[in-house]
Amino acid sequence: MIQPTRREENILLRQGYKNIAGLDEAGRGAWAGPIVAAAVILPHEFSLPGLRDSKLLSSGQRAKLFTQIVKQAVGWSVGVISQQVIDKVGISKSNIEAFLQAIKQLPVSPDYLLVDAIKFNHTTPRKFIVRGDQKSVSIAAASIVAKVTRDNLLCQEHVCHPEYHFHKHKGYGTKIHQSMLAKYGVSDYHRKSFSPVKKLIA
Repeated sequence: MIQPTRREENILLRQGYKNIAGLDEAGRGAWAGPIVAAAVILPHEFSLPGLRDSKLLSSGQRAKLFTQIVKQAVGWSVGVISQQVIDKVGISKSNIEAFLQAIKQLPVSPDYLLVDAIKFNHTTPRKFIVRGDQKSVSIAAASIVAKVTRDNLLCQEHVCHPEYHFHKHKGYGTKIHQSMLAKYGVSDYHRKSFSPVKKLIA
């Protein structure tokens, strides 16, 4: 089992950084709904058994860890970019904008950013780590906050569009989602610029 560590955070602490924010996103590859980014600043002595990349956890495990993360965090926030904006500016720009939004909304100003893969410019010193959610506890925590937040939004949307079963597939291109798209067509919650959805409109 891949277990993230505090290695990156401890190196930065020794260099004098105090408020180290981990950043990650959820929903980049989905066909529907927003992209959600999270920023999380953890206490220096933070330890949470079971914490790892959100993709390696069940929904129940993520929910329990989410509660502990937001309870213990020095500060946390999310950035949410809608499917309409994604269709307008593209997923890469939307991903970056979600990160910037999350950073801006942190209740505590970070003095260093640890970011999962996606590169962007910012005045705060930063490091981009490939598969960061599997290596850094801060990024892993952010991955859980982003995933749980987005999943909750998709479950709320299920109430408005129950025929698509958003609460089950969370907007990703599963077989049930594909079959519901074929049956009911494209909703206003879908990303119309994404190829599989776009084909149904043409």
